[in-house]
Amino acid sequence: MYSDSESDLELEVLEQLSDWDDDELLPAPRKSFTRINHLRLLNEAEFTFRFRINKTAIELLLSEIMPFIKVTSKRIYHKTIFIVSRNNGVSPLHQLLLTLRFYALGTMLIAVGDFVGVSKSTACRIVQNISKSIAKLYNKYIYMHQNSVNKFYQIAHFPRVLGAIDGTHIRIQSPMQAIGEEFRNRKGYFSLNVQAVCDADLRLMNVVARWPGSAHDATIFNNSVLRAQCDIGTFGNRWLLGDSAYPNRAYLLTPVLNPSNSSEQKYNEAHIATRNLIERTFGVWKRRFPVIFLPLRLSLANVQAVIIATAVLHNICRKYNMQEMPSEVELPASLVTDSSVADTQSQALGLQDIVERNELINGYFSTL
Repeated sequence: MYSDSESDLELEVLEQLSDWDDDELLPAPRKSFTRINHLRLLNEAEFTFRFRINKTAIELLLSEIMPFIKVTSKRIYHKTIFIVSRNNGVSPLHQLLLTLRFYALGTMLIAVGDFVGVSKSTACRIVQNISKSIAKLYNKYIYMHQNSVNKFYQIAHFPRVLGAIDGTHIRIQSPMQAIGEEFRNRKGYFSLNVQAVCDADLRLMNVVARWPGSAHDATIFNNSVLRAQCDIGTFGNRWLLGDSAYPNRAYLLTPVLNPSNSSEQKYNEAHIATRNLIERTFGVWKRRFPVIFLPLRLSLANVQAVIIATAVLHNICRKYNMQEMPSEVELPASLVTDSSVADTQSQALGLQDIVERNELINGYFSTL
């Protein structure tokens, strides 16, 4: 098992920005609100559809994040007005369920706040705290491994595959004016370009969620911990498969841009069929948690926390063999797998290492 310390980088900035002002004056206390026990009220199918994971996983997840959840009441006095505790007495379970509803709907915070009877500002704090708590489980559920080599091979007879790598754009609102344009991607909208690697079971093995939408896939990879691990041979003679946005390396194989013989054509066909799993992974991830498909109207730090948290939850769902979940909101199919645009000319930029690829094509695919 390989632990990726990149999650620490993802979370370093989480305290730098905030969606609220700690000195804001909260509204007067609401009347008592009876919160529903959804674990008892809903059957398994209804519960899973509404909260995107099943009851067993909810109980497991709650036990894992309990050490990180903020449950301390904080009371505020403003002149002669007494204001109730900031978490409004919301239990850890209801905090988690509120956050999962936000992930399921990608809707306005005021709407999910009404779900458990809290204000928009309280809902925002809950989503931030729970997202950060789930994101802390990154190293437990998201890590590089070599357990899928045989499964990758069964797809199109491509040998020694470690994982498939690609980038996908997560839509966000424009960040602060000084840096906003850095986040505008080539399609014209604001986003984070999120790097991910998946295994043959559609589990995420690596997620980097800190680069602006204008960043190129190759730039993200070249500055990643994953690239450093590959450079020192951490994963042995295994290969990552990437599209032409990446430079070909001894450990990262890309398609042949202009195949000139049958061996190169066979290589490309097997490469595309195998690499397609990362596109499927993005689709499954975004359909289960539409919040990362719809534009995220949160601070940049909280967007990063939500992305990592939903990635962790995606892997929990895959680990416990939960069925793929259709979206509760309508998502245009053409945008669910909105991966970063490959630069077909990128292979001409910088030094290419094509020795491994040529040996594979001439020594293996020529015999198929």
